[in-house]
Amino acid sequence: MRLLLIEDDDRIAGPLTEGLGRYGFTVDHVRTGAAGLAGTDGAPDLVLLDLGLPDMDGLDVCRSLRARSAVPIIMITARGEEADRIVGLELGADDYLAKPFGVRELVARIRAVTRRTTGALPFPAPAHPAAPETPGPQLLGSLEINRRTRQVRLDGAEVLLTPREFDLLAYLAEDPGTVHSRQQIMDSVWDPHFFGPTKTLDAHVAALRRKLGDPAWITTARGVGFRLTVPGHDAEPGAAG
Repeated sequence: MRLLLIEDDDRIAGPLTEGLGRYGFTVDHVRTGAAGLAGTDGAPDLVLLDLGLPDMDGLDVCRSLRARSAVPIIMITARGEEADRIVGLELGADDYLAKPFGVRELVARIRAVTRRTTGALPFPAPAHPAAPETPGPQLLGSLEINRRTRQVRLDGAEVLLTPREFDLLAYLAEDPGTVHSRQQIMDSVWDPHFFGPTKTLDAHVAALRRKLGDPAWITTARGVGFRLTVPGHDAEPGAAG
């Protein structure tokens, strides 16, 4: 599925293009409204339109696009006021997403708009292998991770984690023993549009190590990232249902 992204801020467009690419989308990026209008000649399947463009208002771009094409349009903008949303939708936009947002939410909206406008649903592949579907929890030594109930047990005792701590642990456990880069973790557990301090990852790793009772559960690959290991096990841990 080919998307046309009309966004002048490379700090947003770059990570967004990369993130959507991991879900199997092809993204053509332009930085101005004029280039966006010209870009629709390539017949994109859907347009992602920022309102704050340097050469013309995104609402005018939306109006022009709708006058010449039925291509689905999702507005992505920092303008979150109700009036802007109403005007955008009345001008022909199919959906409206206020910044900041996560790539996974945007993908869900792309799928929903595609269902409504064409009756088809794209099923792009995720960026990293999904954890194996098993009838029961994942077992890594004495650690038990139940994704269905979002519960973690260690030696039979429940470990109380925050939602983000659970997401981080579950992500590392998808491929235990493998080093995940800091960027991969931030993109997957947070998202490419998370612009907070990078130390937040270190804080969550430290919290997990403390709650698991042994820092060896999550080891550091200096200068790269982190991996999940079973303390005292020489072999890479595996999953069992």
